[in-house]
Amino acid sequence: MEGDREELRAWALLLRTPGITYDRVALALQSIASAAELVRAPDATLVRLGIPEHARQALRTPETEALDADLEWLDSPGRHLLPLTSPHYPPLLASTAGAPAALYVRGSAEVLSTPQLAIVGSRNPTASGRETAFEFAAHLARCGLTITSGLAEGIDGAGHRGALAAGGVTIAVFGTGLACVYPEHHAELADAIAATGALVSEFPPRTTPRREFFPQRNRIISGLSLGTLVVEAARQSGSLITARLASEQGREVFAIHGSIHSPLSRGCHRLIRDGAKLVEEAADILSELRIPLAAAAATDSALPMNEPAHPAGRLDKEYEILLDALGFDALGVDALIERSGLKPDAVASMLLILELKGLVEARPGGRYCRSPTRR
Repeated sequence: MEGDREELRAWALLLRTPGITYDRVALALQSIASAAELVRAPDATLVRLGIPEHARQALRTPETEALDADLEWLDSPGRHLLPLTSPHYPPLLASTAGAPAALYVRGSAEVLSTPQLAIVGSRNPTASGRETAFEFAAHLARCGLTITSGLAEGIDGAGHRGALAAGGVTIAVFGTGLACVYPEHHAELADAIAATGALVSEFPPRTTPRREFFPQRNRIISGLSLGTLVVEAARQSGSLITARLASEQGREVFAIHGSIHSPLSRGCHRLIRDGAKLVEEAADILSELRIPLAAAAATDSALPMNEPAHPAGRLDKEYEILLDALGFDALGVDALIERSGLKPDAVASMLLILELKGLVEARPGGRYCRSPTRR
């Protein structure tokens, strides 16, 4: 951020102070000139401004060494602290209840104000769900949307990678400080995101993972975005928290319908029953958000994003019968034998060949399902 070191330190202190939100600080700054003046204000002034006791106590006894470490992290290139007074503070987020008074950013601060779609879902998705998230993110990024998610395993990571693969922009909102990539093996992905997009957190840079921080950051994911797409989610998924927050913030909620037999479809089905928009292709989202469809992407968007493609004409008839029997739900070998009418020894060898061709995937418990094929 611009400004002197004292002002920067004051904003870092405000971010470390419990109960300090965007609205509370914005109100205080109507009568106080700066953040530095606010953190130095006498207790009586803070009381008059509505600052709660636990926050006043934190301002009276700042953690000096921790603040020094926060500012040290900011000294490296490409790292920013965006206060609510910055022209780069995202206006969509600013309009939501409980928005943070400032944000730590690594990468481009400007991308936080671009039109965004959040893509969230299960940390343990099916192969089809992971592929769907990747394809939707890639296509929507090509159409000009920034893809926002939480850098988690599964759907989050697939969404980020899809946007990057398409040469688009993606934003990762951390449930930790930006110096602590979580999960750790997403460090390379985080670097790629920061190179063209942004990493964002309301937590001091060296904040380590805590369970309660991840639901807390979800309001930022939804708050930055015009809408939230849930790809796969169980009934108790954290992704449903993000969807609920998006709805409360007046943003669109989208969900992809899945198999009635899959536990990872039940969260999406619940969202659709509760009023989320059913999505079958990228054009559904672009139309609802009233974003013009780029001419170059119009043809692709007319196709279902999770429709598999396989060289059907080059497969023998028995292999076609087996693939038709398999469908997209994971099935055991006995069920496949019964559905297809093929001999047991033939089914076993055919499954192996189809798996080697990339048309079938083995799932836990000796089950198999058809593989989505990336276009």
